[in-house]
Formats: sequence, C-alpha cells, structure tokens
Amino acid sequence: MAMRFKNLDGSGPQPFTRVFKWAVTDKLAGKRRSAPARAVVPHVEPDLAVLATPPAPGEGARLTWLGHASWLVQLDGVSLLIDPVLRDAINVVIRRNVPPGVPVEKLPRIDASLVSHNHYDHLDLPTLKQVGARVITGLGHAPVFQGQGLSFHELDWWEATQVGPVRVHYVPSQHWSRRGLNDANEMLWGGFVVEGSSARVYHSGDTAYFQGFKEIGARFPKLDAALLPIGAYDPAWFMRLQHMNPEEAVQAFEDLGALAFFAMHWGTFKLTDEPLDEPPVRLDAEWLRRGWPRDRVHVLPVGGTHTVRHG
Repeated sequence: MAMRFKNLDGSGPQPFTRVFKWAVTDKLAGKRRSAPARAVVPHVEPDLAVLATPPAPGEGARLTWLGHASWLVQLDGVSLLIDPVLRDAINVVIRRNVPPGVPVEKLPRIDASLVSHNHYDHLDLPTLKQVGARVITGLGHAPVFQGQGLSFHELDWWEATQVGPVRVHYVPSQHWSRRGLNDANEMLWGGFVVEGSSARVYHSGDTAYFQGFKEIGARFPKLDAALLPIGAYDPAWFMRLQHMNPEEAVQAFEDLGALAFFAMHWGTFKLTDEPLDEPPVRLDAEWLRRGWPRDRVHVLPVGGTHTVRHG
C-alpha cells in the first residue's frame, strides 16, 4: 500500500476543482494576469577553475546559483548539487529563460545530489543521471530511482545522513508531491540543512509560508545562509498554499533567524502568471520597507557565487 504524506498542519494537495479553476476556467475567462514568457535575467560566466576545488574545512561554504532552485553547494572538500535541473526545458514544453549557471559537463566532481521533492522542475532524472552521483531525497522516491543506475538514500523529516564530513538534514516544507496521475503525496517533500565545520546552509525546497520555519530556526540556530524561493506566486488565491511571494519569503527569513538571505526560484522557468523579473523588485521593496542591512540579502545572477561562514 502506497504511503500518503501530509504537511505539518495536516493539509494535502489542492482539490481538483481548484486546480481546474486555475488551469482552465480562469484562463478561458481572461481572469489571469498576462506576462511575457521571457525576460532579461542577469547571468555571469562562473569561474570554473575556482569551482573545481571545494573550500577546505574551516573555509566556509561556497554557494553558486545555477538557476531556479538549483545550487552548487561546496564545503569541507565536498561538492553537492541541490535540485539540479540543468537541461534546456522541463517536460519539453517549458523552456529555460536563462542558461544554467554551470552546464552539467563543466561541473566539478559531485559527491551527492540532494532532491527536495518529485516535481519535474526539481527532480530531473536526465540531469541526475548525467551527474551520476548518489541522490539524497525524501521517503517514497524508490519508484523514481530504481532501475536508473543511481544509488539513493531516503530520509524522513528531521533525519540526517553523512556525505564525507558534511551532515545533510532533511527538514519539513509546506508543499505536496505528484509525478504521475495517481501518486499524489506518495513521496515526501522537504528542504535541506547542510552542515559543515564552518558553515550551515538551509535550502527550503518548494514551500508556502508556514510555522515550520520557526521550528527549523530553533533546531538549527544561526543559519549562515537561507536559500529561499521568491517566485511562482501569482495568482495568490491558488499559489499561496504551495509557494511564497517575496514578502512571505522575507518573513520566513526572519522566522528562521538566518544571517543571510539568498533568492531563488525566479527568472528561470515561466511557471505562473507574474512577470519573470518581478520577484526581485518586490523583494527589494520589502527589504527597504523593513530597513534591514543591504549586505544580508543576495540576489545572485545565474552563475554567481558567494561564500558564507560562521561569524
């Protein structure tokens, strides 16, 4: 019998009637905001010679944004990919707005790929197979990975595993899962806390705003970096149960008690109705409204790198 997972508040996927209203009824009635499928999003060429060697113990964590929710996280001699989706399109239909920060063939040797959940814009089997590293993900993902030539390790919320000297924790998010027609919430979704000798990094995966951020912050105090989604929020009546807008992401950052905010999940794939380049504008306005220090928020270009460390 298949497992069925729920959010911390007991909620599951949205009912079909709401999905149909969003996907079909409102679209036909012209009730959804229209925005171009493309936009200019900053992109830089990464320094591949630097990325070839991860920081040593004590040297912090090097974070490179590859686009969407995909990151290269390097620390303590270890290179990790989180939610790597590095092909030109998702499901052939949704094409990239901006090339990946580092193409698969130019990545350093990867020790593990961390996959937050099974949606196609986070779990891309062709990318994972091309990388060839062990996959760390949530419970229930065996049907995806069995027979694919990839080793994989499943975690429940709050469980952890080792990648060399680095500890990888799987933590809750407020979302849902589906990969086929009849497997809703049979595979767990979540985020990751990556702990090394001199840095602690949080990647939220896909998530709505929820009370779990406070618990994550309490269990993992002084997160050096919080990689948080700021896009895929419009229309709010439908998206707010699964994604955050920039203002909610800033509140999540405050709940976490993290030291630095890194924006993700914007500008790469046109999944929802807001303009591709709107999220960082709203993030900037909310940061200004709160009067917080500018050096604590980072909107990296795709391919951009930043290093964080304790203190």
